[in-house]
Amino acid sequence: MLLPHWGNVPERMKNGSAHSVVTGLDLAVERYLAGELKKIDSGAEFAGEEYGGRRDADRFWLCDPIDGTAHFVRGLPFCSVMLALIEDGRVNFSAIYDFIKDDMYHASRGQGAFRNSEPIHVSDRPLEHSYISLETRIDKPVNFDLMRRMRESSVLFSSITSGYEFSLVASGKLEARVCVDPWAKDWDVAPGSLLVEEAGGIVANIGSASYDYRDLNMIAGNPLVYRALTEGPKAIFPLTS
Repeated sequence: MLLPHWGNVPERMKNGSAHSVVTGLDLAVERYLAGELKKIDSGAEFAGEEYGGRRDADRFWLCDPIDGTAHFVRGLPFCSVMLALIEDGRVNFSAIYDFIKDDMYHASRGQGAFRNSEPIHVSDRPLEHSYISLETRIDKPVNFDLMRRMRESSVLFSSITSGYEFSLVASGKLEARVCVDPWAKDWDVAPGSLLVEEAGGIVANIGSASYDYRDLNMIAGNPLVYRALTEGPKAIFPLTS
């Protein structure tokens, strides 16, 4: 459905912003997934980026039909389809499909994380050898200062797409993904949070030792990097609760 149109599809801006675009395929994929999931899991509601849905349900699927639509339109290889199953406020299943490489990243709570059928695991590199993805609004001076501080101890990486970067963290190619005052929405972070956790990483909200996917300020990383960022006198994100 998607690959034949990669780099060759009309777009339109949402809310007049070049930073947020949508295609007919975003809408088609979301409709398709909502229909197919209803066939196999009729008890779960569905909520997506484009059409909305019931987030107040005890059990629902949360969907980003194309994460990285602008990249998809331009033929850049940083885009994916993302799903998360939310049960009683907790992410219990996730899938991130890299349709460019035909790689399916998936995780079920307590059962590990996989790329296709192969188990994946976060890296064991320390902070001083780390590549970290930072998502923040750099037009704010406080966030620009945060970026400067993080660059002192790690290499910062950005593809501007959540699903692609979470899959890199879970498979040990990046050491962490940090979101502080991000542009992201819940459909951008929920699938990747479980993937990283099940790959042996630590996922928590900024300032907290626990995680709620509805709080978009979060760290998902390997244990060494997570602890370096949150513990000790030089911690950039010290725990407050």
